[in-house]
Amino acid sequence: MSFVPTAPSTPSSRSGSLTWSTSPCCPDRHVSTPSSFTPSALELDRRAYRRSRAHRSTAVALVSTVAFAAVVYLTVTNAPGWERTKTTFFDFSYGWEVLPTILEGLWLNIRVLAVAAVAVVVVALILALMRTLRGPVFLPLRLLATVYTDLFRGMPLLIVLYLVGFGLPALRLEWMPTEKAVLGTIALVLTYSAYVAEVFRAGIESVHPSQRAAARSLGLSYRQTMRLVILPQAVRKVTPPLLNDFVALQKDVGLISVLGAVDAIRRAQIEVSQTFNFTPYVVAGLLFVLMAVPSARIADWVTNRANRRQQAGGLV
Repeated sequence: MSFVPTAPSTPSSRSGSLTWSTSPCCPDRHVSTPSSFTPSALELDRRAYRRSRAHRSTAVALVSTVAFAAVVYLTVTNAPGWERTKTTFFDFSYGWEVLPTILEGLWLNIRVLAVAAVAVVVVALILALMRTLRGPVFLPLRLLATVYTDLFRGMPLLIVLYLVGFGLPALRLEWMPTEKAVLGTIALVLTYSAYVAEVFRAGIESVHPSQRAAARSLGLSYRQTMRLVILPQAVRKVTPPLLNDFVALQKDVGLISVLGAVDAIRRAQIEVSQTFNFTPYVVAGLLFVLMAVPSARIADWVTNRANRRQQAGGLV
């Protein structure tokens, strides 16, 4: 009697069914491998129910939003003083006429914003590093940074603008700038650097101490540890709140008009004083909204992305 050897078969599937095969190394054992997955009828019903529920929720939200907007529109347009309010605040022809003038002032706001944003990040990072210094020798620096942040976080921005805008020129120092836009930028930097410094400090302290210990055990100095290990992780953690502070800074840049800087709001005020029509204020407000909306959406996107990475177990 002779035996004809046969080659071991491999798992296969026809029409979604499983094929049992004999393992080459273990002839007595069988291995099953699904080549495709076919959802059950119950799973298909669940998916269909989820889709229908999502569509129904979207439809309800859309209808309720449209209904609410219609109620607000009808209430406002049927108000007794709507015609006067419309001509005083929403005169589109007059708004289009003063738009170029307000855009010229907005360019000053953009320049102040660019300079202030960079200066705030630099000053805030220095303050955060000063507050995280260790050892009794650095106690004066820590106290200085603490007093600074407590002072300017507690003082209203408008008061800081008045103190800097009118107090510093009163000293009559030759090297002291007198331009209102420059003084307004200094006031913005003083106030916002205190807030952003606390954001940076929270990010630095959120990094696990083992990161610092591991870097120092590898022979890195304090400066190298902060620059190469701690700060990259800290900045990544606090990027969303930093973007939110940047959005707030975009709005508060318009407050430099109280010092006499001819920005968008100041130009709108000049136009209003000539015609007693408040449409230029509405135009200036819409321009600031157009500046803030993209930054706000970027901040939301970064926040959602960081949350997804954290939930997935990635490094944030």
